[in-house]
Amino acid sequence: MTAPQPLTVPVDGGELAVLHWPATVPGAPVVVAVHGITANALAWGALARLLDGRVALYAPDLRGRAASRDLPGPWGLARHAEDVAALVTALDAGPVRLVGHSMGAWVCSLAAVRHPRLVAELTLVDGAVTFPLPDGVREQDALAAVLGPALARLSMTFADRAAYRAFWQAHPAFAPWTDELDAYTQRDLVGEAPELVSSCVHEAVTTDGTEVLLDREAAGAVHRQRVPTRLLYAERGLLDEPQGLYDPARLAAAEVTVPAEPVAGTNHYSIIWSDRLVELLLAP
Repeated sequence: MTAPQPLTVPVDGGELAVLHWPATVPGAPVVVAVHGITANALAWGALARLLDGRVALYAPDLRGRAASRDLPGPWGLARHAEDVAALVTALDAGPVRLVGHSMGAWVCSLAAVRHPRLVAELTLVDGAVTFPLPDGVREQDALAAVLGPALARLSMTFADRAAYRAFWQAHPAFAPWTDELDAYTQRDLVGEAPELVSSCVHEAVTTDGTEVLLDREAAGAVHRQRVPTRLLYAERGLLDEPQGLYDPARLAAAEVTVPAEPVAGTNHYSIIWSDRLVELLLAP
């Protein structure tokens, strides 16, 4: 597979960085893929390989992350949704197949509600469904519990790139380690050794994460879709634990009516390079 082509798209406040894996077949659909809260565009590298040029794949670095880290605030899911809409509009390719993972699912769900004419179909992957916080649970504690080591690393420094690699190789959900995972995690590093840090802007991550938990517009978007929508959810969780974020009982309690499908043998991360996601994105 060839390396993705970098490009930028004008958005409010500057330029949004985007990676493009071109199609190699005529008439291929256009897919725009939106990553999670502390991720970056190369989270979709393995999916791009599996799609194998059968779609034109575009993946932005969201505002406050990786090559888009210098875009200014304000932060929030609506801000990202408008950035995604600006990207789709700039492509001038008609309505696209929009796919969002984790926080990116809330972003894409909101973008589709606000701009339905830009979206041919919407695939939400292990995200977009919000549950109310239990009584007595603070939003900061809930955010830390959900994001776990992904949030903790934002305050860490790393002596060199090998140290950052070792940090991620210890993550139980990232096994086996691959060149694609290596490229994805290394894209996140900025600064100079021995004080390398994550590219993620801390204020952006905490603001966005709080809105995932509490923003009413974003929480309601999955219930207001006017475009064909489906939800894929992982069998296992963020740390590869047996309980995933969603299951039939939780989705029923949240009154989710869009078609929802579990993907066996996947965790919160590996679901985005699952054969099932590939199959759905390539369906006529």
